[in-house]
Amino acid sequence: MFKKNRLKATAPPIDTYENNNVTRSQETATARPQLVFHCQLAHGSPTGLISGFSNVRELYQKIAEYFDFPPSEILFCTLNTYKIDMSKLLGGQIGLEDFIFVHRKGRPKEVEIIKSEDALGLTITDNGAGYAFIKRIKEGSVIDEVRHIQVGDHIEKLNGVNMVGKRHYEVAKILKEVPRGTMFTIRLVEPMKTGFSSIAPKSAPRGVKKGSYGTGKETLRFKANGKAAIEEQNDEMDAGVEKINAILESFLGINDTDLATQIWELAVGKGNSMDLAEAIDNSELEEFGFSDDLIIELWGAITDARAGRLKR
Repeated sequence: MFKKNRLKATAPPIDTYENNNVTRSQETATARPQLVFHCQLAHGSPTGLISGFSNVRELYQKIAEYFDFPPSEILFCTLNTYKIDMSKLLGGQIGLEDFIFVHRKGRPKEVEIIKSEDALGLTITDNGAGYAFIKRIKEGSVIDEVRHIQVGDHIEKLNGVNMVGKRHYEVAKILKEVPRGTMFTIRLVEPMKTGFSSIAPKSAPRGVKKGSYGTGKETLRFKANGKAAIEEQNDEMDAGVEKINAILESFLGINDTDLATQIWELAVGKGNSMDLAEAIDNSELEEFGFSDDLIIELWGAITDARAGRLKR
């Protein structure tokens, strides 16, 4: 029997890391040059060189130190674009040639909404460091009619209750439990906007040469076991994770690359949906209480990706 669908606020964080080492899968102990990533503030700044991190929280800390502001000012990061492009969000991996753009807290705003439908039309994700934000708004939905609410807005409070520190699925659950026909208040913080439209990744400062680490298709993946591993890009896995994420959005209204990656990795070596269900029940993801239907949909995506039937 699979667990029935229930979201619990007690679910352990799936992006907690303890080990600060950067290692390469099946690599010898030979020392590698330190990885260095180029970084700018999305609303405009000089280019920074960021290194020495092994998870998202450490990355935010390094960025904040370089640009001299608190890490709590960072809402999220995008890769290779300063725009609020949710398809370019920094998630569980960074390509070794990727350029990081940092979106800082901007203007707060508070909106009263009448929940006229059961579904608000929101997809929520989080930045891995305590901030849930809006990744997608369904066209024609309740939220779509409120022009002040936009993709990229951080959900700071609901009816005066602080949402900072909560995972996206906790925030989604709270919104889902708002009774239909009632009014609630949502306090949002939008990303800082730029007055310029020509910002683009700049070349490294004169005299600074960015090291070459391989084919350009290698990525730095943040692992749930605490290590950041340099791996070759896996198109099959990437397509599978993307599809799993779409299913999580459809069933749960959340978007989480780390969670999708964990599900993909739990399916390694499994031959059917029952084996996958058992693996999930024996992991920290058991707290999500995935339904039978959701498990079957996830397994279908995994088998399609393995057979090469999915394309990114």
